Amino acid sequence: MNIGIIAPPWAPIPPDLYGGIEQAVDCLCRGLVAAGHEVLLFATGDSTCPVPTKWLLEKSEGNRIGFTVPELRHVLAAYDAVGDCDLIHDHTMVGPVYASALTNVPVVTTIHGPLNVELIDLYQRIASRVPLIAISHVQLTADPDLPVAGVIHHGVDVHDFPIGLGKGGYCMYLGRMVAEKGAHRAIVAAREAGVPILLAGKMREPWETAYFESHIEPLLGDGVEYLGEVPYEEKLRLLSDAQATLFPIRWDEPFGLVMLESLACGTPVLAFAEGAAPEVVADGRTGWLCKDESDMAAKLLTIDQIDRAECRADVEVRFSTERMARQHAELYARVVNSRS
Repeated sequence: MNIGIIAPPWAPIPPDLYGGIEQAVDCLCRGLVAAGHEVLLFATGDSTCPVPTKWLLEKSEGNRIGFTVPELRHVLAAYDAVGDCDLIHDHTMVGPVYASALTNVPVVTTIHGPLNVELIDLYQRIASRVPLIAISHVQLTADPDLPVAGVIHHGVDVHDFPIGLGKGGYCMYLGRMVAEKGAHRAIVAAREAGVPILLAGKMREPWETAYFESHIEPLLGDGVEYLGEVPYEEKLRLLSDAQATLFPIRWDEPFGLVMLESLACGTPVLAFAEGAAPEVVADGRTGWLCKDESDMAAKLLTIDQIDRAECRADVEVRFSTERMARQHAELYARVVNSRS
């Protein structure tokens, strides 16, 4: 199959730093090519994904994320560039809304974020002409009646991840500096367990800085260190050397790619049983689903009960790039055949 993939213009594919959507797009492109499909990626000129790539914008527009004009220019150029393929998978927000005016080629889109009232309205309006792909089952609880073509979990290639022994003597928090992600709860749990914790993650927006200054900065020191937003290779080293990754979310996060990255390094995940965590963490086998900070602290002290080899093996079986690509290709084929 000849597939056009349109990435958002906000970060390169794959991302240099933060960018869960961009990481997922990179894995999907590489997985589809490995499976024998032809892929043309439309991204930004600083992308390094090893597939044929076209672009309009020389560099990603992270400093203007959410701005209408750069996304519109990017999307219009994208549909011109990938117009001869069998199917277009559009990961932007604007493109799927206007797809029927831009191309006669079948278009699908992935719901990457949490479904709020505004997004439910948009997706309900386009679902009849642009099949929707959800990234978890919990994502759809906000609107069980939203018609989706399928639920496809993200995947990773475990061969891209170093296998760690967890000998760093610390636990890890990796995520944006926002309250719902729970960096402050991770600190509380680590402190109660008496285990040092390293924190790394995005802090660019004013609200992220405000959260950090009010909730995290006063807790730094005495075994708590914030490393900033670390490059990809450093992130993998930190995850592989960690005893565990703490994921104390208090919201219905649609997925949480960091859980896969951690497990692929052999590092167990301790998460609250919210969002997609129960769909990813095999409780008692690849980590623990915890009730609160005290429960997380107690589980952290028993982390040696989790087999790190099992963590990696579980990702290889349930969350591989091959599985992700195969499920997408099967969905693409159904969409194309339905148009015949």
